Amino acid sequence: MKIWYDASTGKHVRYGVAIAKRLRKSGHEILFTTREHPDTLALAKTLGEDPIVVGRYSSESLSGKLEESANRISQFSRLFRDDVPELAVSSQSVELCRVAFGLNFPTVLTADTPYAEATNRLTIPLVNVLVTSKAIPPRVFRRYAAKKIVQFEGVDEVAWIQDFKSSKKFEFSKPLIVVRQMESKASYALGKVDVTEKLAQKLKRLGAVLFLPRYGPKTGDGAVTKFFDTTELVSNADLVVGVGGTIGREAALQGVPSIVVSSRSHELRGRTYVNEYLSRKGFPLFMVPGSKVLTTAKKYLGKKWDVRNKLAKLENPVDNIEKVINKKEFM
Repeated sequence: MKIWYDASTGKHVRYGVAIAKRLRKSGHEILFTTREHPDTLALAKTLGEDPIVVGRYSSESLSGKLEESANRISQFSRLFRDDVPELAVSSQSVELCRVAFGLNFPTVLTADTPYAEATNRLTIPLVNVLVTSKAIPPRVFRRYAAKKIVQFEGVDEVAWIQDFKSSKKFEFSKPLIVVRQMESKASYALGKVDVTEKLAQKLKRLGAVLFLPRYGPKTGDGAVTKFFDTTELVSNADLVVGVGGTIGREAALQGVPSIVVSSRSHELRGRTYVNEYLSRKGFPLFMVPGSKVLTTAKKYLGKKWDVRNKLAKLENPVDNIEKVINKKEFM
């Protein structure tokens, strides 16, 4: 089959590369697209993928987001005018879902962000099959009119962590604390206060802090000024701190302690099913309010968990995606 995958973010690139490699081995032709974004192009190059770049990420305003999305839809429509894919696969690319629906070919979607209401409303009702973690109750996605839900015993990040072996060492001072900036310009986070920079400053009392900005290079003490492969980076870290995203789960799945900040001022991250799931499974992911981050960091900094057996027991979501496609369960 000719299958189209579109990646909107760095995580989606990494997930897409894992999916594309598997499906190519099964004999499928993969058309991989992405957009200009602080994480997408550099990561694709690092992973050996050469995607078609269509459009760019806009964080300036709601009207800017809408216009860029409309531009991507228009460009995809022209791209597929004479050669329509047989199937689309995505981690909630709004433009992919709209184009596939408009040109009448099926879509297999992955999703793990119940709190991203805008994205959920714009994608889930349009797709044929939703592949998601058993950590998330099906009712959460059925409220968005999900047609068919296939669940797996694990989280999305297992797709690239289960067989990952770090091959790079970083020359940072130790202990190394990686802090990921909150995705404050996402539609689900508008108006929320970003506490990550203040936490980064406080954590300097305990070790070398590397602050990873969300929206391109950032100047300042400890801030990153170039691209880093976060999967490689966190495997070398002694502690990871964030507001509940992919990087924390990447760390915990490798046995590196990860702190997820949650408090009343961060309702959008106050309950994420996939984080709670990993914590229950015994992975070192700790959800604490901002006021307890420093205390928790002191307790776990530098410790390393052997989670290899736990990781091996989790299902790789790519297995489920491949099964859905090869058995044509999207029909």
